[in-house]
Amino acid sequence: MSIAIIDYGAGNLRSVEKALEKLGFKCIVTSDPSEIASSKGIILPGVGAYDSAVKELASKDLVGLIKESALSGKPFLGLCLGMQLLFENSEEGEAEGFGVLKGSVKRFDPSKTSGGLKVPHMGWNNISIKKTSPIMHGISESSQVYFVHSYYCAPSDNGDILTTTDYGGEFVSSVSRGNMFALQFHPEKSGDTGLKMLKNFGGLCK
Repeated sequence: MSIAIIDYGAGNLRSVEKALEKLGFKCIVTSDPSEIASSKGIILPGVGAYDSAVKELASKDLVGLIKESALSGKPFLGLCLGMQLLFENSEEGEAEGFGVLKGSVKRFDPSKTSGGLKVPHMGWNNISIKKTSPIMHGISESSQVYFVHSYYCAPSDNGDILTTTDYGGEFVSSVSRGNMFALQFHPEKSGDTGLKMLKNFGGLCK
């Protein structure tokens, strides 16, 4: 059985697939509900606009399956926009999020810092690990990962927070609950640190 990478036109599908294959994991890029449901683990990647992603996933009849899978205990990993979609709503658009996690998605506000933030937040930055999680096994505190985003998630439940990052103030850069993980950064572009996280995730998909 393979790890299913959900295909809804997101731009980083192939890079995630190649990273997993490099690590020796079988994976399939698919939008077929039966293939996703029968997989050993699920990855919801994402690059693009919030409303467009919601619409595309709804058109493929995948929203219910994603919500069910994320809460089922099966290993589930949301990446970048794939993390944001798990929350209730976003300042980026008008579509309702999937509501798997309570909270909203907010836009960085350059006016709130003296120097002014560049938006999007793009490039390498540190993560501060807030709790133990299997996806962070072997990851050092203050490891650097690669970001490209203008919006960040604000969970209602602090218990969901896995890591934070500073960019004109602290924001949540990843969350976890059981076997559900979601990363605002791109592990497939984050060198050995990101590959280690993907290896940890793949190890759960057995």
